[in-house]
Amino acid sequence: PTPSAPPPAAAAAATATTAPAEAPAVPDLPEAERTKQQPLPPHRPLELLAELTNKPAPPPTPLRTALRRIKIWSPLVVLLAIVLAVVQLLRPLPEPELKLTAPAAYSFGGEKPEPAWPSEGQAAVEVEGLGSLGTYGEQKPVPIASVAKVMTAYVILREHPLKAGEEGPRIPVDQRAEKEASLPNESTVPVEAGEEITLSEALHAVMIASANNVARLLARWDTGGSEEEFVKKMNAAAKELGMTDTTYTDASGLRQDTVSTAVDQVKLGKKVMDFEAFREIVKKPSYDDRNGRNHRNWNGLVPYDNAIGIKPGTTTAAGGNLLFAGEKEIGGTRQLIIGAVLGQHRPSIIDTVVGESRELLVSVQKLLRAEQIVRKGDVVGYVDDGLGGRTALVATEDVTAVGWSGLEVELALTDGGKGVPGTAEAGETVGTLTVGSGPGQVKVPVAVREELAEPGVGTRLTRVL
Repeated sequence: PTPSAPPPAAAAAATATTAPAEAPAVPDLPEAERTKQQPLPPHRPLELLAELTNKPAPPPTPLRTALRRIKIWSPLVVLLAIVLAVVQLLRPLPEPELKLTAPAAYSFGGEKPEPAWPSEGQAAVEVEGLGSLGTYGEQKPVPIASVAKVMTAYVILREHPLKAGEEGPRIPVDQRAEKEASLPNESTVPVEAGEEITLSEALHAVMIASANNVARLLARWDTGGSEEEFVKKMNAAAKELGMTDTTYTDASGLRQDTVSTAVDQVKLGKKVMDFEAFREIVKKPSYDDRNGRNHRNWNGLVPYDNAIGIKPGTTTAAGGNLLFAGEKEIGGTRQLIIGAVLGQHRPSIIDTVVGESRELLVSVQKLLRAEQIVRKGDVVGYVDDGLGGRTALVATEDVTAVGWSGLEVELALTDGGKGVPGTAEAGETVGTLTVGSGPGQVKVPVAVREELAEPGVGTRLTRVL
């Protein structure tokens, strides 16, 4: 007989034992329940807003996209603009500068003149800060005798600074200096071993009385006993000053192989006259030593014709030599003249070199002239604030140039190292107009013609540099 089919329940049970169980279907839960069970799919901001407000996002268009970007980026752009404006306003302003609009140089008309040169030997003369008036003779090294003591004084003052009027350190006198005081055919001053003389008196003895023994004493004192080491210092200083044709072999200049040229000695003369104490010494016609003994200056130029030094030197081999300085007051300035005359052999050699030097000095004094180049109130430049602003500068008084025919002098504006102010009232002095250089330089204050103000907000905001 045919078996009958199993009942449905039994069939289902059998199937369950022979086939793997299928995963249960995810029930269709309500929306609120489903958000608790799994995360929502990501939505764009506008779609999410539309879903939350039950409004669908508008379809994208180029205009809507552009407006959306503007809304997003506008606050950032505004913030960036504010930051940039603050940075521009807080940036340090450029340092104001003085700019010259007047000609940078002034030329005196005429051909370069010829000073009263000597008839023999060699010579050179300059006006410090203005330039050279030329040279005479072949500039070859020749013996300079006691003119060498100028370098001795220069090295001493450089190593041992001395103010005008000061006595300075005390220098012990050794036995050698006492013994050399009695040497024949040398210029000396009496000193005694064991005593002390001040540096000031020693320099007076060297530069006015031309004391060889004291010059050598200073050399030993400076180096701790070695004149040879001091001579090395002298030659090193000459090299520094560009004295290429000069050789020193002793501190006094007595040796014939201590040689130089007029041009080189003028270089030294300009430098050594920077020492106020030196100038005060060499311009004296005489001095009294510690014992009250008077010593006259061998430089016969002093104190005539506004001569203020510097040092003569004579020997049979060297002839008459003189490094001199003089002054000329002109155009509201005091011009310093430095000259040298070497190799004068007409007897008496000291009188000859003094006479030739006097004629040279006086001729240069006569050649100097003053010419007005700027009038009071003339615009000579401006203050540049560094951001395009300019404020005119005017001379507060007439400006005069000093020189001689054929000379060209330079003009410049300077703040004197004080810096240019950012603000100033009209008429306030903010700098100086200079003509030439050196001790005789012409200096005239300059002032702003109108109010000087710092750059405005607009200029600061639009600055590039």
